[in-house]
Amino acid sequence: MSAEAADREAATSSRPCTPPQTSWFEFVLEEALLEQHLQKPSPDPPPVQLIVQFLEQASKPSVNEQNQVQPPPDNKRNRILKLLALKVAAHLKWDLDVLEKSLSVPVLNMLLNELLCISKVPPGTKHVDVDLSSLPPTTAMAILLYNRWAIRTIVQSSFPVKQVKPGPPQLNVMNHIQQEKELTENILKVLKEQAVDSILVLEGALKLNKDLYVHTIRTLDLLAMEPGMVNGETESSTAGLKISAEEIQCQVCYDLGAIYFQQGSTNAAVHEKAKEKFFKTKELIAKNGSSSLHFTIDEERLAGYCQACKVLTSSSDDASQQATPYSQIHSCMKSGKYQDLVKIFLEDNLTLSLPEQFRQSVLRELFQKAQQGNDALDEVCFKVCVCNTVCDVLQGRIIDIQFCQLFLKPSKEKIDFLLEVCSGSMNLENASEELKRRMAAFLKNLCLGMEDLQFVFMISSHELFIKLLKDDERKLLIDQMRKRSPRINLCTKPVTSFYDIPASASVNIGQLEHQLILSVDPWRIRQILIELHGMTSERQFWTISSKWEVPNVYGNVILGIKDSLTRDLVYILMAKGLHCSAIKDFVHAKQLFAACLELVTEFSPKLRQVMLNEMLLLDIYTHEAGAGVSGERPPSDLISRVRGYLEMRVPDIPLRQVIAEECVAFLLNWCENEYLTMQVPLPLVQTNPYVKLGQLLAATCKELPGPKESRRTAKDLWEVVVQICSVSNQHKRGSDGRVSLIKHRESTLGIMYRSELLSFIKKLREPLVLTTILSLFVKLHNVREDIVNDIAAEHISIWPSSIPNLQSVDFEAVAITVKELVSYALTINANNHFWLIIQADIYFATNQYSAALHYYLQAGAVCSDFFNKMVPPDVYTDQVIKRMIKCCSLLNCHTQVAILCQFLREVDYKTAFKALQEQNSHDAMDSYYEYIWDVTILEYLTYLHHKRGETDKRQIAIKAIGQTELNASNPEEVLQLAAQRRKKKFLQAMAKLYF
Repeated sequence: MSAEAADREAATSSRPCTPPQTSWFEFVLEEALLEQHLQKPSPDPPPVQLIVQFLEQASKPSVNEQNQVQPPPDNKRNRILKLLALKVAAHLKWDLDVLEKSLSVPVLNMLLNELLCISKVPPGTKHVDVDLSSLPPTTAMAILLYNRWAIRTIVQSSFPVKQVKPGPPQLNVMNHIQQEKELTENILKVLKEQAVDSILVLEGALKLNKDLYVHTIRTLDLLAMEPGMVNGETESSTAGLKISAEEIQCQVCYDLGAIYFQQGSTNAAVHEKAKEKFFKTKELIAKNGSSSLHFTIDEERLAGYCQACKVLTSSSDDASQQATPYSQIHSCMKSGKYQDLVKIFLEDNLTLSLPEQFRQSVLRELFQKAQQGNDALDEVCFKVCVCNTVCDVLQGRIIDIQFCQLFLKPSKEKIDFLLEVCSGSMNLENASEELKRRMAAFLKNLCLGMEDLQFVFMISSHELFIKLLKDDERKLLIDQMRKRSPRINLCTKPVTSFYDIPASASVNIGQLEHQLILSVDPWRIRQILIELHGMTSERQFWTISSKWEVPNVYGNVILGIKDSLTRDLVYILMAKGLHCSAIKDFVHAKQLFAACLELVTEFSPKLRQVMLNEMLLLDIYTHEAGAGVSGERPPSDLISRVRGYLEMRVPDIPLRQVIAEECVAFLLNWCENEYLTMQVPLPLVQTNPYVKLGQLLAATCKELPGPKESRRTAKDLWEVVVQICSVSNQHKRGSDGRVSLIKHRESTLGIMYRSELLSFIKKLREPLVLTTILSLFVKLHNVREDIVNDIAAEHISIWPSSIPNLQSVDFEAVAITVKELVSYALTINANNHFWLIIQADIYFATNQYSAALHYYLQAGAVCSDFFNKMVPPDVYTDQVIKRMIKCCSLLNCHTQVAILCQFLREVDYKTAFKALQEQNSHDAMDSYYEYIWDVTILEYLTYLHHKRGETDKRQIAIKAIGQTELNASNPEEVLQLAAQRRKKKFLQAMAKLYF
């Protein structure tokens, strides 16, 4: 060592801040002990804080002569500081509870690593690989301490931590906190990665059946001596503080139980292990006594763990466990036996053993399950809530808001259950006067808060109510109720006839009108109207909401009713019923229509038939939106009613056109073609345009498989649609004297407007009917003289090929109709390949080539299991392939063009060669060569690349030619199989590109 280095070492060793090895430390320690025993305020830090000071001083980085920061040097000063920190921990008997409360994770990690180091645990050695029984007792104990701390730290990190309110921001303090937080997270990450090893070490420690020793101040002093002065005492079994085998097992079992319990949140089977460890800990404490331990275990926390494990690991053979309400409730929640759960809560209302917080937590969990879609739990939630509410009442607590919300709409069943719980929750003979007073006040307030006097009567006539309230109290309550509603006699049950429901108490008109607008209960609507008409006879209450709309054909009849109350009631019931039907609330719509039908039956046969018609339409909507979606045929009764409506001959009945429209569409959708073709009365066909259209569609669909000459109905349907799509021309003379031609798009020449026809078609779902009408419009679109690209469609040949007066047809409207119809048809069945081809042709005709390719490929994919089977030739016709070729050409995908030319019945070499000559291609070019099976095209590619000097691409083409399956000498079956496999791969690659 040089002289300068020696001087620096000496200066470092003699710095004032370096404490002496023993005397200064013992002085500070004695002062700390005096402070602890006498509890006198002292400026000296407590013993645990000395560890922080010593380790912080020892871990300070050093700065060399070049002002470079270096790690803390391993010199005598730092070794002494680390030893002092270990001595303070030894004075505290290595009690992890004390150390964890006062030291941060980084400091305690540093302390325990120093303990491992001084205990001669080889650095870098995995603890799980070490045999604890072969190690010195202090070394084994150091390993146990470290791994116990690791497990405890992982468990502690899983608990929520209350955030400390920050003080005024200070930059240096914030930086220090952030650094410590990052360091803690890094240590936790390592500990969690090593958690399995730590558990194995502790499990191995349970098998040790011998006492261990932990370092004391004396043993640490001996270790700090020069090697020659140590007499081997520290390696013997008697050095240090003795920890008995039972105490070690108790410590380790508790810590293992905690980590197993934490892991049980993701693996329920681990709870069994946790239960075993905690109960073992409990046995050891009972056997040895907690006072004999050199550490402390929170026995309340241990009891909580044991209770939780009992609940989470329920078993049928544990009688004591089954007797616990907690475990029974957990079992019911787990198995879904909710009625048993209600029974437990009801029984506990007598014993009051369950805490309020636990009751509320169970109710919250039930509400969460109910909100996730389990409607069956609504009733259970109500019953548990009632049990909790009655329990709150008996204990003098405030009633929870959830009970008030659930009791906004009381019913007979709810009242019955509430009275059952109230009766079962108290023993009247032994109950105190205070309990009786609380229950009586609850029932009395319940009566006062109810509007429906039928429910009030149920409560006031119950045996419990009569026993709890004195005669004068009951009379006072009845008088209060009579003042609210003078027309009600509480001694008699109100009748339930629609006409005899009594009106409720008077409130102001504005509130009643608001209730009238919101209500969809026909009985409540009538009550409100009776009260409103009792307050004023000048108002027409059917006008208070602009949303109440009734068709004009009905409005004239309804507004002709002389009695104002009946008029308002009929109008509002019908308007609300129509609105509910429009928003698909069919249940309320049926209730409203049924009430309206009952009301009008006695005085207006005309309105009675109107309501029957509307209820028929509602039944059609209900079936089509419900069972009809899954393909279930409608009941025969409904079909008969639909036929009856179409054949109805009652004079002067106001009819809505939409009902006839829906009836015809309903018959077409359920293939009632025989009835529409043969059995519909002729006068009905002549007077109802929808019936006529339906008859022609049904007849055409019936004759589709027949010979060409038998399709007279197809021609009739064609003429009807052409007439609907024709425009009426009018001549008008302008101000300059010239005559101009005016076209009216919505022609009155046909049996209906084009918009009405389109609306009717969009009610059809039967594929054959949709295909028929779609092919008609496609043919009409193709008839025009200036058409460039025809659209293909199924059954297109059955329609006439010409129109006498082309100028009269609005072909622009026809084109729009075709687009709308094919879009609608694809919403009914997106996998109909003929409809997909029509959509592709439309995009092709409008120069949208990428979209056209998308639908051409989709049409092939849906009928070939994504090209795993051969695409039927009637789908990929030569016309479709040629259009795909043109799309690729216009998109500059020339290699794709060449490949598609092979798909034609006669390979189009001219187009293929011309495409391959293009050098500006936007596709993958040579990566597509593996999809070419025509040797002529491959030979041309080889020549082309040789001519251009493109050696790499030429080699790819030669490799493709050289495949044995393309050899011209192969049998035809082999060649076809090779072509089919390449077609499949190419079309799948194209689909991935354009889908």
